[in-house]
Amino acid sequence: TCATGDQQTTALVHLKEPAATIEEMLKDVTSYEGEDAVFECRLSRETSQDAQWFLGDVPLQSNEMNEIRVQGTRHSLILRKVTLEDCGSISFKIGQHTSTA
Repeated sequence: TCATGDQQTTALVHLKEPAATIEEMLKDVTSYEGEDAVFECRLSRETSQDAQWFLGDVPLQSNEMNEIRVQGTRHSLILRKVTLEDCGSISFKIGQHTSTA
């Protein structure tokens, strides 16, 4: 706001968060049945953008079988005690960017 005498003008500042990109892609994982499988990727920056993990086309959430972690720019997925039904593509998506293993 700028005020002089009986006149005043006001303006607003709007900021947009730059889109994060995937700097370190997912790597393929080979595991034995009953073991945990860990997938990790690293983003270009910390972000509040929504990231999503998928097994095939099925979105994953943290629960007793899947653990999703975010530590700074590092995003990880731990599939607990994998079975043959867990075989397939794992994807990480943020904005318009995707990494698959």
